[in-house]
Amino acid sequence: MTDSIDLIVIGAGPAGLGAATLASEHGLSVLLLDEQGAPGGQIYRNIEHNDANDPETCDILGPEYTYGASLASACRQSTTVTYTPNATVWRIDPDGLVAYSVDGVGKTAKARRIILATGAMERPVPIPGWTLPGVMTAGAAQTLLKSSAMLPSGRIVVAGAGPLAILVTLQLIDAGANIAALLETTRKRDYLANLMMLPQAMPGQSYLRRGMAMRRAIRASGVPIYSGVTNLEARGGDKISTVRCRSGGEKLAFEIDTLLLHDGVVPNVQATRQVGCAHEWYEAQRYWRPVHDSWGATSIDTIAIAGDGAGISGARAAEYLGQLAALDAAHRLGKLSERDRDSAARPIRAAKLPHSAIRPLLDGVFAPSFTAPDDDDTIVCRCEEVTAGDIRAAVAQGVMGPNQLKAFTRCGMGPCQGRNCGLTASELIAEAQGVTVPEAGYFRLRPPIKPITLGELAAMDLSETEN
Repeated sequence: MTDSIDLIVIGAGPAGLGAATLASEHGLSVLLLDEQGAPGGQIYRNIEHNDANDPETCDILGPEYTYGASLASACRQSTTVTYTPNATVWRIDPDGLVAYSVDGVGKTAKARRIILATGAMERPVPIPGWTLPGVMTAGAAQTLLKSSAMLPSGRIVVAGAGPLAILVTLQLIDAGANIAALLETTRKRDYLANLMMLPQAMPGQSYLRRGMAMRRAIRASGVPIYSGVTNLEARGGDKISTVRCRSGGEKLAFEIDTLLLHDGVVPNVQATRQVGCAHEWYEAQRYWRPVHDSWGATSIDTIAIAGDGAGISGARAAEYLGQLAALDAAHRLGKLSERDRDSAARPIRAAKLPHSAIRPLLDGVFAPSFTAPDDDDTIVCRCEEVTAGDIRAAVAQGVMGPNQLKAFTRCGMGPCQGRNCGLTASELIAEAQGVTVPEAGYFRLRPPIKPITLGELAAMDLSETEN
């Protein structure tokens, strides 16, 4: 048996690193479980290696990326944090028990409190042809750049909406990629319709200036930007060869080798769903998020949520949200009085404001466009090859919700366990039934929430649970 664990933090992105480091400073013993091989999460992926060995890639990715090196370093130096990389968490219990696997061996640990810092994932973009080889997400292309300094091959089109689409386009241009066009679904009237949010967003005006500067840089490079894009589709035989769309009443077609899709990011709610946290529907961005208070506390006493897993807020805000959750953990576990917790939180909340104030404006301007495919032949569940037409037909046969849909179509029953099809399936069911998405519901998730082998289960020694 190991010594008692005060806190388990799941995820070593900005929220997890911020939470683990500050919790350690307040005397908590912390087990930090991270699915990746090094700290940083998606936004700071491979930061330690690149910061030490690849200044050219760091220059391309910018200071917002290299900032992550300081977070990783601070966590590494925390004396009461046990950092466990390559740890796949596949079960979480309300009593604080966590089951995970490392190198093919199942393990368990138990703590008095858990902070979930599981981050976000890119929203699926189910357009005709999105399963063709050569089609990937913009975030995946950025991951290649961060992990291996690799670029997508040939002529590239970036399509969709959101700050990440703009950022990745410019980063790929700076890295020498051949970008044919940026196709934005965002319309000029989307900016005008959200002008009333501008005063509220002014504490984060540096983000606005940066966004405008990136767009100017893209145009200055000679890459055209098309706005108000509709009817987006990928075409090809054994791989993508053409992307087609409409913009301003004009039909466009590009002969390409790679299509990068992006329609915003959404909270990764697999873990919070599995453990039974209450969730709410966020209409502006059409995603589910866990119900939580200003400290990240959820409807389950032992569980807190921090960072983009609680609702998309961005990397810097996520760091501060992790710190707030850590302060609350220290208070709940007897290390801080309520007064000291609140006093320590004030500068953190003030520092977070410029990074979170911009979010309502961004959410309004960059509303998702690809929530429910019109074409019945478009695949929704890639694991089981279930199409939009299959889901509509199942509803016509009497399917009442996503969980019954599994029995009719196997949608959501593949290796991804609904991560890539859950939102789209709910949208299609709601549309077909004429109800709201909250009324249609979402998949019920049970452990294991990540694929594991019987060998991993057989190798578990429950007598050695970290406790």
